[in-house]
Amino acid sequence: MNSSISKDYDYLFKLVLIGDSGVGKSCLLLRFADDSFTDSYITTIGVDFRFRTVIVNNKRIKLQIWDTAGQERFRTITSTYYRGADGIIMVYDVTDKASFEHINDWLNEVNKYASEDTCKLLLGNKCDIEDNRDVASTDVERLSEVIEVPAMEVSAKTGHNIDKAFLSITEKLVNLKMQKEPVDSEVKTVSLNTYNDYMQRVKSMRCCPL
Repeated sequence: MNSSISKDYDYLFKLVLIGDSGVGKSCLLLRFADDSFTDSYITTIGVDFRFRTVIVNNKRIKLQIWDTAGQERFRTITSTYYRGADGIIMVYDVTDKASFEHINDWLNEVNKYASEDTCKLLLGNKCDIEDNRDVASTDVERLSEVIEVPAMEVSAKTGHNIDKAFLSITEKLVNLKMQKEPVDSEVKTVSLNTYNDYMQRVKSMRCCPL
C-alpha cells in the first residue's frame, strides 16, 4: 500500500472575511463555497470556514475561506486568524454607512496582526438593495485610493460579482506565488553550482603533487 498522499491542488490559500456583524460575511461564504443563500440572519459564533477549489492561470487552487464573527466580544478570536492569512477580504453593507465607516478600524486590525504582504480586497455587499443604499460609490472609490485596496460591490443574494471578487484576489495571490518561484529555483541552482565548484576545487587540490 502506497503511504504517500498526492495533493489535489497546486496552491493552498487561506482567505479571511472580516467586517461588522450583519454585513453578510456568512452569506458571501455560502454563496461562493456552496452557491446557496438564506434570508435568515446568520450569526457566526467565533469562526467558520469552507473550502472551494478553483482553476486560475492553469493552476488548481484550493481556497480555505474563514468567516469571522463581527461582534466586538469575538475580536480577540478574530485576530488570531489573521496570522497565516494569504488574503483578507473586508466587507461592509452598502445599506449601512456605519459598517463602511468601520472599515478603517478593521484595516488597523489587519495591519496589526497580518503580514505585510497579505493581499486585501474591499467588498460592499447587498448592492441588490439599491433603494436602501447608504454608501455612495464616490466615497468607496476615495477610500479605495487612500488605503490602496481594490474595491468591488457584490450581492450574496443574487450572486452578482461573487465569483469575480474571490477569483480576483486569488489570481493576485497566484501571480505573486509564481513570481517568487523562479527566484527560489534560481537560488537553489546557484547554491548547487557553488557547492559543485567547491568540491571540484577540493578534488583538484588533492590531486596536486607535493
